[in-house]
Amino acid sequence: MNFLHKISIVLYLSIGLLQSDVIMGVVPQQSPTKLLQTWRPIAEYLSEKIGEKVVFKTEKSIPEFESVLYSGGYDFAYMNPYHYVVAHKKQKYMAYVRAKKNIKGLVAANKKSKMNFTDANAQYVFPSPNAFAATLLIKYDLLQKYGVSLETLSKARYVNSHDSVYKGIARGFGDFGGGIERTYKAIQDESVKSQLKILYHTSEYPSHPFAFKSTMRGDKRQAIVDALLSIPDPLLAPLKMKKLKLVNNEEYDVVKDLAIKLQVMEK
Repeated sequence: MNFLHKISIVLYLSIGLLQSDVIMGVVPQQSPTKLLQTWRPIAEYLSEKIGEKVVFKTEKSIPEFESVLYSGGYDFAYMNPYHYVVAHKKQKYMAYVRAKKNIKGLVAANKKSKMNFTDANAQYVFPSPNAFAATLLIKYDLLQKYGVSLETLSKARYVNSHDSVYKGIARGFGDFGGGIERTYKAIQDESVKSQLKILYHTSEYPSHPFAFKSTMRGDKRQAIVDALLSIPDPLLAPLKMKKLKLVNNEEYDVVKDLAIKLQVMEK
């Protein structure tokens, strides 16, 4: 992406925010360019449906997104389940809609490796500390089902993306790497994929919610929820979603319990 292209994205976002009544935040799982291509049509669709301008907004990194979210900087936002339980606690965001399909993580290893999860010197590699399916779900299952200690898990390496995890494991940077099915299947480098095997899938958990600030007017929130539930399939396809459904805060209690047990969240 060239300099002028970057500037055009920044200007689009900034101008939109000045004119908008509704700010839709999106967790930056991909590059700003890719997110803009995916989410701008959704923002335009929602704007048409509710009669007010909805502006897509993201940040340069997940930590920056967390900072804005936890300070109440979005009217509503698409976030991972861990982000949600923290945002609910800090700013009373409420989940109303999510994809019907649940999410789960996977553990990848080098095909030549004979290491076990319980080996004391096993080296784990994850995309980021607060990635839900690719980090937290895996840590939880390793802790609960395999007895891997929090001390061992605290020595994990973080490499910023799923692709970097897979490349690292293929090249011997670590023994076990966290990811998800979609990104694993999307590996294009055959020299990487040919070196990997999937050892384990985690249990399934509720997927990323669209959560709303408690201060949003009820009629406006309901209009957005109704629009999301009737969103056309072609707009959801780039997000690898087929259908959305209603959800409530209590569905994410299992995520809160998981975060407390992993000591990344207080009771």
